[in-house]
Amino acid sequence: MSVNTLSKLKTQSLFLTNLERRSKINRNPKRGYRGRVEEPYRVNEKIRVPRVRVVGENVEPGIYPRDEALKMAQQQGLDLVEISPKADPPVCKIIDYSKFKYEQKKKQKELKAKAQKVVVKEIRFGPNTDDHDFNFKLNHAKNFLKDGAKLKAYVHFVGRTIVFKERGELLLLKFAQELEDYGKVEQMPKLEGKRMSIIMSPKPSKIVKAKPKSSQNKEAQNQDN
Repeated sequence: MSVNTLSKLKTQSLFLTNLERRSKINRNPKRGYRGRVEEPYRVNEKIRVPRVRVVGENVEPGIYPRDEALKMAQQQGLDLVEISPKADPPVCKIIDYSKFKYEQKKKQKELKAKAQKVVVKEIRFGPNTDDHDFNFKLNHAKNFLKDGAKLKAYVHFVGRTIVFKERGELLLLKFAQELEDYGKVEQMPKLEGKRMSIIMSPKPSKIVKAKPKSSQNKEAQNQDN
């Protein structure tokens, strides 16, 4: 292979390498780049319709030209916010938009907190559970409900013990009765295969909120002193 041919191949290889690098840069935008975040509502001059229906406590409800409604908002030091764009004409409110957004975010956080996964604790019995074992598990169940967890108690039937299903049902009903101050029954005893189960949810008034670690440490120090 001649020197000229080798030089051409090296140049061609370098060109392809640079081309590949540029292609990767184009495919991978810079990290940390965030596109423009659009507001969920049209506000003030961004409302581009000739007429709007204005509702709310601080204004006479009715249909107004957009410019007049905007002027009404400005006179009160507030914003004209389009809350129902698909209505004819679109529905607007005269409110403090910053405060409105804050309240909306607060509501979303509250809904998200309520939608968090519920903890379910399980307690297992046999159809011939004795009083000592029953009371031991009853104390655990009380603590679970006070912690705010749901409770699923079940009787597991092995082999021929399935003939004692009535005994298992009575045991679960007695268990629920002992816990009526701490929880309420969501599902009565129900047989599924070799298991009969009952489900209870905690009573809000009986849920004990966990103390912060700092307060627990202070209590421990006071006891030591």
